[in-house]
Parts: sequence; C-alpha cells; structure tokens
Amino acid sequence: QVQLVESGGGLVQAGGSLRLSCAASGAGGTFSTYAMGWFRQAPGKEREFVLAINWRGDSTYYADSVKGRLTISRDNAKKTVYLQMNSLKPEDTAVYYCAARRSGIVGTSVNDYDYWGQGTQVTVSS
Repeated sequence: QVQLVESGGGLVQAGGSLRLSCAASGAGGTFSTYAMGWFRQAPGKEREFVLAINWRGDSTYYADSVKGRLTISRDNAKKTVYLQMNSLKPEDTAVYYCAARRSGIVGTSVNDYDYWGQGTQVTVSS
C-alpha cells in the first residue's frame, strides 16, 4: 500500500509563494512508474484538478487557472513530488491533495488516481 504525505502548506499573503511537497512511502521501486497529480478542494466546492506529471517527469498538464503560476516537479530518487506556487491569489485557498496513478499517464480526474494523501491547507490572505 502506498502512503502519500503532503507538507509545506500554510498562510501566505496574496502575491507570495509556497512550496508543497508530497513524500511517498510503501511504493518500493514503483514510485518512479506512477503519474503524480495535485488537486485542491475549497470549502463547499468539489475537489478539482490542479496539475499533474507523468512517470518520467517529461510531460505535465496544468489547469488553466494556474498556468504560469504553479509548477509541478518530481524527484524519483527521493520519491517526492513538489508543487511550487508563485503569485498566489486568495482564490487559491484550499486543501491541497497529492495523488498517485499507477498507470504512469497524466490524468485530470479524481477517478484517475489510485492513492491519495490527507491534504495540506493553503490559505492566501488578501
């Protein structure tokens, strides 16, 4: 069973930056074969796709709302995926979830992913 643990959330002013991390355990040598994604869920809203990266790290997909501001990357040796968040806006406030997909191919739906972390809160003040 794969466990994902997010970290790095917090409170930041609009225009600021945060870097989230998602560390995987229990995957053995298979982490490098998984696609990884970040989703977020604001109060009263459904969980939504933010961005994802394929198993090799050479293909990424971004939601339009975050293009140019948020970046995903991965370090397979450390079994960790990162979310660099720049130029943050109050509407970015949400719980951010890391997810893993066994197929290795980028997906944009919640149902595409097999494993989920518990989430980390990001709050952007205006």
